[in-house]
Amino acid sequence: MELVVRTLSKQYPHKLAVDRVSLTLTPGIYGLLGANGAGKTTLLQIAGTLDIPDSGRVIYDGTDISEMKDRRLSEFRNRNIGFIFQFYNLVANLTARENVELASQIVPDAQDARQALADVGLADRVDNFPAQLSGGEQQRVAIARAVAKNPKILLCDEPTGALDYNTGKQVLRILQDMSRKKGATVVIVTHNSAIAPIADRVIRMHDGRVSSIEVNEHPMDIEELEW
Repeated sequence: MELVVRTLSKQYPHKLAVDRVSLTLTPGIYGLLGANGAGKTTLLQIAGTLDIPDSGRVIYDGTDISEMKDRRLSEFRNRNIGFIFQFYNLVANLTARENVELASQIVPDAQDARQALADVGLADRVDNFPAQLSGGEQQRVAIARAVAKNPKILLCDEPTGALDYNTGKQVLRILQDMSRKKGATVVIVTHNSAIAPIADRVIRMHDGRVSSIEVNEHPMDIEELEW
């Protein structure tokens, strides 16, 4: 699925968070890098239809979703977009498995919840509630839930921030497979520039603007990545 943003801008009371940003994203992996306050997360939220720009357009496969009404927009988001954010947003009274199974209520071809949890190293924690899990484990449940939808667009804000090195690589492998094997467009917001070599393109932001876009002709395999 192609995602196009055209001259997006977003002003907060004391800061211009996104300043006339235009991008075209096709299936592949994108690293979105920049310092705190550069506008990365705001751009991600607007692209994912979770926030509304002051001006500009968001277009998926030729459809301008800026014109969609709330109900249709929600249906589009549920069918096509997966989110991995720094805050886990798990349902406290559901087990890890039940949290991931929420995906099957949204899309008809969701992955098996137990397998999705096994893929992030939580095969032995499927019946635990969020309060019984560490922060890193909760993050992995959130990742499994997002991936289980088989989304066409996967938007990730610091997906490895709460994870140890080995688990972080395991999660990056899953994200890479989503792109390489399932044709998803994966956007990874990160402060960790060491992750950039796995991306097909690296987008750098500064003060709400795109400062550069670098094409990586030979993206690194996850197994070779170190940081």
